Amino acid sequence: MTKSYTVMLAIVILSGCRQSQQKQNIPVSDSFPTELVHFEPYQHNPVFTGTNANTWDKKIRERGYILFEDSIYRMWYTGYNNEKADRHPGYATSTDGLTWKRYSDKPIYDADWVEDMCIIKHDSIYYMFAEGRNDIAHILISADGINWKEKGNIDIRKTNGEPIDKGEYGTPTIWYENKTWYLFYERGDLGIWLATSKDMNVWTNVQDDPVLALGPDAYDKYAVAMNQVIKYDGKYYGYYHASDTKEWKEWSVNIAMSDDLIHWKKYEHNPIMQHNRSSGIMVNNGKGYRLYTMHPDVNVFLPLGEK
Repeated sequence: MTKSYTVMLAIVILSGCRQSQQKQNIPVSDSFPTELVHFEPYQHNPVFTGTNANTWDKKIRERGYILFEDSIYRMWYTGYNNEKADRHPGYATSTDGLTWKRYSDKPIYDADWVEDMCIIKHDSIYYMFAEGRNDIAHILISADGINWKEKGNIDIRKTNGEPIDKGEYGTPTIWYENKTWYLFYERGDLGIWLATSKDMNVWTNVQDDPVLALGPDAYDKYAVAMNQVIKYDGKYYGYYHASDTKEWKEWSVNIAMSDDLIHWKKYEHNPIMQHNRSSGIMVNNGKGYRLYTMHPDVNVFLPLGEK
């Protein structure tokens, strides 16, 4: 192979790589791997919606949650009929994460107000951390993820042991590691706080200021709330929704990274989803991550190259 031919081949290859990068418009980040921030929309979105009929789940809203277990996608969602109606949880399943079947034409729990839920399975028990009436966070438990019992409101204390100030505390997001429960919560969507517990009875703030604050950039200047925490290559990644308007007219999906769950670095190319697709949930189906946005309909965004 001649030297000139080798040079020409290198130019062609480099040009092709640049064109591919420009086509996908993918910014590179050392702290945020491509598979955690870049997705392609599924061509048949949305994959799940309210019934748009006179049912209890005519509409769906806020954060739902999806677990992938035994080759089945399991989804919990919040349904309601009108703005004055109570919010209750529904349940649906899917074999491919794209086509969903409702479990029932009734809520799976209707004894109290439940919305904006986070689900975790621990020691064969399902725990649902959710907003209750007046945006007060509470916990429900279940043996099968379908039949739920109320465990009570979440008792959060300041670092000095005193109860947190009265008022709403919602969008509870849970992480469990090394026999410690980590609870992320918001207060009026004006910051994300972190409290921990060993027994889930009393939770204590790690600090009395938010661990993830508003701004300073415009995209999350007016509201933030954690949706999910995952661990990837030894680092923690928090997916949170945010708003760039005082009126909260539109929401986006964003991501931040942490080494210790307390100190967070926001992705320099946030938001990763816009146009009111919010309440993002990452689902690992064994082949890779999919990103589901749960509000106001369920849309799925696939890894680059997956059809």
